[in-house]
Amino acid sequence: MPVFTDQMNREVFVPGPPLRIVSLVPSQTELLHTLGLAGRVVGVTRFCVHPEDWRGTRQRVGGTKNINIETLLSLHPDLVIANKEENTREQVEAIARQVPVWISDVHDLDSALAMMQGIGEITGRQAEAARLTTRIGSDFEALARTTQGRRAPDTAYLIWKDPYMTAGGDTFISDILTRSGFNNIFGAAKRYPVADIDTLRCEVLMLSSEPYPFKERHREALQRLKPHTRVMLVNGELFSWYGSRLLHTAAYVRQLFDSCTPG
Repeated sequence: MPVFTDQMNREVFVPGPPLRIVSLVPSQTELLHTLGLAGRVVGVTRFCVHPEDWRGTRQRVGGTKNINIETLLSLHPDLVIANKEENTREQVEAIARQVPVWISDVHDLDSALAMMQGIGEITGRQAEAARLTTRIGSDFEALARTTQGRRAPDTAYLIWKDPYMTAGGDTFISDILTRSGFNNIFGAAKRYPVADIDTLRCEVLMLSSEPYPFKERHREALQRLKPHTRVMLVNGELFSWYGSRLLHTAAYVRQLFDSCTPG
């Protein structure tokens, strides 16, 4: 029986190429589509919004942190794709007692590319995953060349409101910020700390579209409060989705950086 090692260093045993896959992570669901596995994915979460046509054609098994295990098992999956942070440990362990589960642990671009290669391997899509990671890697190498030598503006990235929360230095978002040429002022913090808006001092304040859906009215209110800060709405998927959506990230963040640091 083939044995694969996931990003938690767990051995995952699968009897053969998985034909009935359930994905518990939105960005990895989109990755499975990109790898050409549409015919094998039978279940997704209600947050798996890409590709759009899967929302009505694949069984939903709950949210990322409240999986309906009974519904999941009724699909008779031969592989479940999960993530250390986005899914709960107790539920993943319960599922893994009955179904092979491959768990990712993504905290920066390098681990995201490794995740894609790992999923490509366990699903028999190694060649497709190799092409995908090569292209994404090349895009970010080109991005690094464009930002090299240019001053990194002090930046905060808000993911939540009431209380305001931001991305710390050990997050995937922070790695993308750094690679984009921005200096995360919360780089020394862990995970998602609370930010005091009254005392916050930065040149650029990014308001993410997810998980909290910041809108123009929020931007305008914060811009009035911080008249000397560039307050901007940003596409959260392109900063936090670590699957094949990264195909679009480098070009997007380059435009953001250029708009904040002309010349």
